[in-house]
Amino acid sequence: MDGVSAVRAYTLLAVVALLAGGWMLNEAPSAEFDEDESSMLPLSDFAAEGAAEGDEDTQGDDQDDRQGEDEGEPVLESDFDSEEKSDSGYDLPTSLVVGGGTALGSLAVGSVLFEAMRVTVLIALATPLVARMKANRDDMLTRGRLLGYLEANAGIHFSALRDALGLANGVTAYHLHTLENNGEIISWRDGKLRRYAVATLSKEELSRIRNPIAGTRLAILEVLAASGQIGLQGAEIRTKLEISRQLLSHHLAELRAAELVIAASEARRPNWRLSDVGIDVLTTSREVARAEAAG
Repeated sequence: MDGVSAVRAYTLLAVVALLAGGWMLNEAPSAEFDEDESSMLPLSDFAAEGAAEGDEDTQGDDQDDRQGEDEGEPVLESDFDSEEKSDSGYDLPTSLVVGGGTALGSLAVGSVLFEAMRVTVLIALATPLVARMKANRDDMLTRGRLLGYLEANAGIHFSALRDALGLANGVTAYHLHTLENNGEIISWRDGKLRRYAVATLSKEELSRIRNPIAGTRLAILEVLAASGQIGLQGAEIRTKLEISRQLLSHHLAELRAAELVIAASEARRPNWRLSDVGIDVLTTSREVARAEAAG
């Protein structure tokens, strides 16, 4: 399925960034301590040498003071340099942690808002975990249930299918992914949703399922189906559905272009009725709507 490999690579990079950033942040204090400790060693040595020279040499205190100042300045500069390096060393680890957390957060938010993305993330991340479990009779029964339900409810989307069978997200995604890889089912994206059907459907059946009628157009088909072969005039349809003439004209034009509605006579203002294709599409749309409502 498209996007699965990208999600896995994206997640792996985010986790690596988090681990690397966390490790660098934990190692930074110890490294700073070691550097500060090493910088103090020359100071003790210089102090010991200064004390020895003061006992042996009695030429004057001014020369000892100047020597102590000259030897002390490099030590202070090295201390400042180590502090600057320690502060700048936190930039990269912090960026890695923030970047990794933001990447994982974006996946989580996208999974909540979009079902299609949630399915992709589940397949990319949950499937490898579930696949480690030993295949058994229960797995075969679960896939059989999925296939049977999809045969009776072609075009149902992921969440409705999951809820109808009472399965968990990861289990549903794993078995659907396995069935699709085996060529037993197909899936496609429909806006925010991902829909499924058995692979044995004909092209005509698949075309109707992938383009179900909904909303006002479905209501028009329902009204015309109730009128039978006699059909209804536009004014009667508007009265029953309580919609404007412009809206009805728009939807009727689309339904006629799809050959779902035909004129029942040659009159200037004929009655409209369902075509044979329209009856099939209405039946399919009803089944999809019923399955999703039940889920």
